[in-house]
Amino acid sequence: MPEAVLEVEDLVVEYGSGRTAFRAVDRVSFRVRRGTTLAVVGESGCGKSTVAKAVMRLLEPTGGRILLDGQDIAHLPERRLRPLRHRWQMVFQDPYGSLDPHLNAEEIVTEALRMRGRGSRADHATRVRELFDLVGLPASGLGRRPGEFSGGQRQRIGIARALASEPDLLLCDEATSALDVSVQAQVLELLRTVQRESGISCLFISHNLGVVQGISDDIVVMRRGGVVESGPTADVLTSPGQEYTRRLRRAALDPSVMQGRKPRHLVRQALSASA
Repeated sequence: MPEAVLEVEDLVVEYGSGRTAFRAVDRVSFRVRRGTTLAVVGESGCGKSTVAKAVMRLLEPTGGRILLDGQDIAHLPERRLRPLRHRWQMVFQDPYGSLDPHLNAEEIVTEALRMRGRGSRADHATRVRELFDLVGLPASGLGRRPGEFSGGQRQRIGIARALASEPDLLLCDEATSALDVSVQAQVLELLRTVQRESGISCLFISHNLGVVQGISDDIVVMRRGGVVESGPTADVLTSPGQEYTRRLRRAALDPSVMQGRKPRHLVRQALSASA
């Protein structure tokens, strides 16, 4: 097995064609080491979510390679992609819009199990309960619909749904940005626990260096479609080599730009760190 579960090489994504084409991603390269988390960070519009869509093959890249365990999936037709799609799953940004409001929580997670075509109904029911326990949700919530859960609980359902396919790679696209700061911490801790227990690899997309500091092993900083800086997270955040990264770091430590509710202890920590 290769050391990297995912390798992205010289990825290019353009919207439109000809003289009006806009290059949203310009020769981006990185690798996600097996059992680790790579964070892709940058301000809104830098191209990080387009990278996520290309990796998920929700769009076909203009150029470059996307290697999943050594197999290039960048330009595979859908009929060849479909049997592979369970191997990489996504946790979406919006916990309110990413779950079908007409299904209950058990049906949402079971749907992912049925798509794989394995196991009986009894097997599915058992697995759903195991996943609920893993993500910290009570079995009493299985029959409830998304509207009856909080935002953090909905995101836990989304994580359970993604894990139901037993993926090698979990892609989180701003998976905590719509949550209050205190709930963000809970979801991040859940993702760390899941990784410790399952050995899954993660690609974590975020605009906030503060969010990824405690969850990622490696980091890629993007600006205007390209890579500005990359390396081990501790090294990049401790000694940023680029002014753009330093600005992102300062913003992550500034309570005035923290999203969601701001518990006093978090504000004090941020003020101390930025002093």
